[in-house]
Amino acid sequence: MSQPAVSMALNKLRSALGDPLFVKTGRGMQPTPRACTLIDPTREILQRVHAEVLASEQFTPATTTKRFVLALSDIGELMLLPRLLQRVRDEAPHASVETVTMSPEALVVALESGEVDLAIGYFPDLKNRNFFQQRLFSHDFVCLLRAEHPLLAQEISLDQFLAMGHIVINAEGRDEPMCERFLLRRKIRRRVVLSTSHFMSIPLLIATSDLIATVPRAFGEFVARFSNIRLVEPGFEMPSLDLKQHWHRKYHKDGGNAWLRSLTTALFPTGM
Repeated sequence: MSQPAVSMALNKLRSALGDPLFVKTGRGMQPTPRACTLIDPTREILQRVHAEVLASEQFTPATTTKRFVLALSDIGELMLLPRLLQRVRDEAPHASVETVTMSPEALVVALESGEVDLAIGYFPDLKNRNFFQQRLFSHDFVCLLRAEHPLLAQEISLDQFLAMGHIVINAEGRDEPMCERFLLRRKIRRRVVLSTSHFMSIPLLIATSDLIATVPRAFGEFVARFSNIRLVEPGFEMPSLDLKQHWHRKYHKDGGNAWLRSLTTALFPTGM
């Protein structure tokens, strides 16, 4: 818009709202308190227009140059990302993918603003009416020990489990806190020797110590193939966990978002 057109539009807004909206100060034009209160509602309206009108245009994977942003944990990057990236490259060779990790509070805002397209994994904070969710698969938990561990067996008893030193994952909003809550409800308290924020630090830590780690089965089976560690079944009740993909309702009809969701769903055809 030209400067005269901007001035004319601003004058119309001032008249309609009964507020100057912007005033001259020593630091240039500054918004009034009334203008500041309009920022978030205006942003939401523009995002809805984009999601419902502009983004409803035909999405063409073969020609898109969109950058898709996924919220994943490090275990998600290990277990899911290679297959998903290959699907994206096959169908959308000019697109790109970025992964991020953030706090539950920041993730809610990022999904709403469109900064993040999908959150894939265990995200209990996204269970509200503003978010859609789709179950991808379920996993249970297993224990990891080094291959030469003196207690290595097909199954580990609860007494053995409690007697050992544990490595736990303390990443906020992820699988391990859910496992910990399950154990605490049954008054099962582990002797925690190390808390870490990253699943990928576990294989080397287990392989070089007599500690034990409780991890999602898919991760345990994967690292057991390449590390000096063994997978052991817990001989007592452990929880199972649904892994889902989450997206904000504003982008439910967005062509690119829907396409990406379909790729993710296709990786788990039977719900595992």
